[in-house]
Amino acid sequence: MIKTIVWGENVHEQKNKVVADIYPDGMHNHIAAALNNDPEISATSATLQDPEHGLTEERLADTDVLIWWGHAAHGDVSDEIVERVCERVWSGMGMIFLHSAHFAKPFKRLMGAPCNLTWREAGERERLWVTSRNHPITAGIPDSFELENEEMYGEPFGVPEPLETVFISWFQGGEVFRSGLTYKRGAGNIFYFRPGHETYPTYHNETVQRVIANGVKWAYNPQPRVADPNAAPNVPVDEAPEKIEERGPRLHEAGEEGFR
Repeated sequence: MIKTIVWGENVHEQKNKVVADIYPDGMHNHIAAALNNDPEISATSATLQDPEHGLTEERLADTDVLIWWGHAAHGDVSDEIVERVCERVWSGMGMIFLHSAHFAKPFKRLMGAPCNLTWREAGERERLWVTSRNHPITAGIPDSFELENEEMYGEPFGVPEPLETVFISWFQGGEVFRSGLTYKRGAGNIFYFRPGHETYPTYHNETVQRVIANGVKWAYNPQPRVADPNAAPNVPVDEAPEKIEERGPRLHEAGEEGFR
């Protein structure tokens, strides 16, 4: 089983009746419940309001894939937790960012970019096109599918060039957007999937649910986690793979930590 956490702010569900009516148990629990219909996935949820945002060291150590949904409270996420999440990704944990999580602290930290875009909230039709038919994330997905009401995100999207563009979107107002992107950061696989504005029932859509489940399976890395992804050891001369003799002046003493 792929152990998955669906993380959500759980802010709009508490403050906005439209969102609460669409997702009475919260978007995080709704997405987790849909994932649990897949026999290969075991999903639980966590929220901003939980102690340590529900992402303790122990829980993340037992997590294969983390899904992140954020929008209104990006700044309320603890920098300590952000660094903890990023280190787990560098160690090999899979990560999926949904919709407005393009501005989430972990996403911006992992991308090293502004992650900005254009947008419009007008409930317009979105048509998503598969751009990589043989990609695992598109398994069982038609060449295109439509969402009747969505928030528009438009190019240019201020992110690094992805490993792959899996989906592109066209919106009723004419804009286009790269709506499914994959990345590798350290040993971790990352998938960004755009649809999911909270005032529309996007996560009730079975095709969207299938994409997220496929994304979990793609992002999952069964290899053992890298013990310390930040390690930068000073290798002694006598431990070099080939025999060498030390020569020339040195800045560091043997075994000394490097500058950071």
